[in-house]
Amino acid sequence: RSSYSCCYFVLPCCFFDFHGKYSRRQSKKTQYREYLDFVAQVGFVCGFHVEEDCLRIPSTKRVSFVGKSRRYPAAEHALIDEQITQFINSRRTCAVATCDRRVGFNHEDHCGGLCKEAGSEPPEDEAETAGTIWMPGFQPREKVEQVRNCASLPQDFVDEVVLNVANLLLNAAPQKSCSDKQGGNMNTWNQGESLSLREVAEHLNKEILRKLKSEYGGLQTLLKNNHQVFEVLNGRVHIRDWRKEKPPCKTKPEVKRRLSAEAFKTRLCWFFIHHPDGCSLPSEACPYAHGTEELR
Repeated sequence: RSSYSCCYFVLPCCFFDFHGKYSRRQSKKTQYREYLDFVAQVGFVCGFHVEEDCLRIPSTKRVSFVGKSRRYPAAEHALIDEQITQFINSRRTCAVATCDRRVGFNHEDHCGGLCKEAGSEPPEDEAETAGTIWMPGFQPREKVEQVRNCASLPQDFVDEVVLNVANLLLNAAPQKSCSDKQGGNMNTWNQGESLSLREVAEHLNKEILRKLKSEYGGLQTLLKNNHQVFEVLNGRVHIRDWRKEKPPCKTKPEVKRRLSAEAFKTRLCWFFIHHPDGCSLPSEACPYAHGTEELR
């Protein structure tokens, strides 16, 4: 309904109608197929030539619909818009009918087209506003979506949280060390202790927690984003020990191995700079730079 020149692409996923969750009406179809047919019906009612496509993506929900052209001339746009309004109103009636069905309400095909109960005319209050709003209570999302996955937080703030949490884990238990036997030498490297996310949060100041609460995932997302330093497993935070990481697969083609090797040393090693024992790996084995001279 944006404009006559509007085109659309939609990748249906969650089963929702205009006014709430989508209710099944045909037991002979799978829930996914029935919902796809409903989404295609919406495009058809809105006057589009609806095309169906299957995307090459790693997902079970990969059937999409594209509306590139209209089935009617531009002069009939106002008339079609009235039909769309009636269709939206009919879906509200369908939502009520779904509840009534539990007490014996019988509705043929549960509104495959426009519901007769909705009537040919929308309610007066909605008819008056049909030209100015799409439906009562509808609020489209903002044009610019705010990124709230901790990626847009100031780097100084992120570095502060990472350092605070790392120091908390390192000092949580008396020098918990791990032996690394290489070439007959016994070297100790402090792995620190593991703490639950709740325990970590209890040791952070209120201002840090306030900023993290405005982000999706909060503290857990920030720590997972900094996977060089931390490992979050089953709700517990650990210092990552790169000696335990699996080495890169040596069965890759030579070209891919060369490209992955060239990607090393693009960031400084956090452990080399901040860990009291330095990095657990020697420089040649660490994927991060031990000093600016190693950066590529």
